[in-house]
Amino acid sequence: MKNKIFILFLLIVSFGFIQCAKRGTPTGGEIDILPPEFLRASPENYSTNFKADEVRIYFNEYVKLVKPQEQIIISPPITPRPEITPTGNPQKYVRININDTLQENTTYVINFGNSIVDNNESNPLPFFKYVFSTGSYIDSLTVSGTVNDALLNEAEPFISVMLYEINENFSDSLIYNEPPRYVTNTLDSLRTFELTNLKAGTYQMVAIKDLNNDYKYNPGKEKIAFINDPVTIPTDTTYNLTLFQENLAFQPERPKQLNRNKLLIGYRGSVNPDSIVFETLSTVPQDFDYRIVKVPEKDSLHFYYKPVLGADTLKLRTVTPLRTDTIMTRIVDMPLDTLQVTTEPSGNIDFGGNIILRANTPIISVNTDLISVMDRDSTIINFTQELREFENEVLLQFPKNENQSYSLNVLPGAITDFFGATNDSISKILKTRAFSEYGNLTLNLSNVRSFPIIVQLTDDKGVVKAEKYSTSTTNLRFEYITPGTYLIRLIYDENENRKWDTGDYLKKTSPEEIIYFPAELDVRPNWDITETFTVY
Repeated sequence: MKNKIFILFLLIVSFGFIQCAKRGTPTGGEIDILPPEFLRASPENYSTNFKADEVRIYFNEYVKLVKPQEQIIISPPITPRPEITPTGNPQKYVRININDTLQENTTYVINFGNSIVDNNESNPLPFFKYVFSTGSYIDSLTVSGTVNDALLNEAEPFISVMLYEINENFSDSLIYNEPPRYVTNTLDSLRTFELTNLKAGTYQMVAIKDLNNDYKYNPGKEKIAFINDPVTIPTDTTYNLTLFQENLAFQPERPKQLNRNKLLIGYRGSVNPDSIVFETLSTVPQDFDYRIVKVPEKDSLHFYYKPVLGADTLKLRTVTPLRTDTIMTRIVDMPLDTLQVTTEPSGNIDFGGNIILRANTPIISVNTDLISVMDRDSTIINFTQELREFENEVLLQFPKNENQSYSLNVLPGAITDFFGATNDSISKILKTRAFSEYGNLTLNLSNVRSFPIIVQLTDDKGVVKAEKYSTSTTNLRFEYITPGTYLIRLIYDENENRKWDTGDYLKKTSPEEIIYFPAELDVRPNWDITETFTVY
C-alpha cells in the first residue's frame, strides 16, 4: 500500500514539473524595435579645434552601415572621402579615418542619414550627425527647402543640394569642376532638405541628381536645379528647387557600320534634323547623297548613303548652329539593306489611333493611289497621310466607328525608298472595340494664369497617353480613354511652340512650368468623369 502511495506521489510531482516546463518554454521575447543608442564619441561630438585623423562613435549595441555611399553625406566634401566602417562585420562603434588635410576654421558635418542600423533587426538611427570644427567655434546657421521635378510628378530620391560660396573666385562654371562649400541630400523618400552648421555668407544654391557621387554636375547625364538669385545666409526663406534635364548641343560619337549602305551614329545632347548638316571629308562620287533617320527610343541615328563606296574609310563633318565635329569609320564589304515595310498596330486600333507604316530604309515618297482602307462592308474609307521623314514612318489617319473592322491594302510600288526600291504587297485587318469599353473625361480648368496651355494625360512614368492644346478654352473633353490610372498635368506653353521646353543653367532659364492635378485619375469602362482642376 505504501509503495502504491509513493508511486502516485512521484507521478503527481513529475506532472507538475512537466507543466512548469511547458509554461517556461522560451518564446524568443519581444521583437526589438528600438534603434541603436549613441553613447559617446572620441573626439566628442561638436568638438572644436579638431586635429584628429580618426574618430570613433560608440553605441549601446552592435551596429552596421547600410548603403553608406548613398546615405552618408559629408559637408563640406572631403577628398579623398574618409574611410567609414563597419560595412561588414558589426561593431559597437563606427570608425572614421580621415586621409586628407582639413580646411582651417571650418565646420564639418557628417550626416549618416539612415545608414546606422542595429545588427539583428536593422532598426535605423535616423539622421545621426557627427559635427566638428577645425576652428574655435561651431557654425550654426541653417537653410531648408524642397525639391521637385519639372517634368515628373515627384522627384527621385537622393538629390544632392549644394551651396557654392560667392566670392572673388566664384563663377557659374564651378559646378562642373569643383565640389561645393556645403552639401546635403534629400535621402530616401523625403523630398525636403536642410543644410546645417553653415557660416554667414552669400551662396549659389544648386541641386543635382549626382549619379557618380563626385559632387559635380555632369550635363547630359544628370538633372540640375538652381535658385536664380544669390542666397544670403542667415535667412528665413524656404527654397524650392525644380530639377530638369538640359538639352545639350548635338555631339556625335564614332560611327559603326551596320550594312554596306548604313552607319549607326550615337550622340549626346539633342538633335534637330532641320539644323544639322553632314559634310563628307573623304573623296566620294559627285552623286553622293545621304539621309538620317532617328533610331526609336535611343540617342542614335541611322546614316544611309549612296552610292556604295569603294573607299576604306568615310570621314564626315557634322555642322550645327552650336558646334562642329569630325567623325570617321572604316568601310568594309557587307550586305546591302533591302526594303522591308511593317505596319502598326496589330489586331485592334483605338479611335484616336493611326495606322503606321514603317520601313528599314528611308522612305522618300508615298503613292496613296496604291493604298486603300475599307470597312467590313467593302466601303472605301477616305484617309489622309503624313510622311514623317526623320522618324521614317507614314501615318494613315481616318475616322472610325465602333465594333467595326477595317482592311488595309498596300499595293506594290506604294512606297519608294532612298535607294529606289519599292514595297511588296501588304494586307492587314484591324478592329475597333465598342464605345462602352472606354472612358471619357470632362476637365474643367480653374485659375489658369495664362494661355496657351497643354493639358496631358500620362502614366506614372510620364509617358503621354492623350493631349489637348488650348489657347483660351478651360473646358476640355478627352474621349475614348483606355481604362487605367492616369495623371493629369498642365503645361504653360510660354513660347507657344506646342511642346514643353526644359531649362538651361548657364543661360539661367527655367523650364516651362508644369502643374499636376493632385490626385490620380481612375478611368473605368463606360464611365463619364467630370473633374475640376484648380491650378495653383
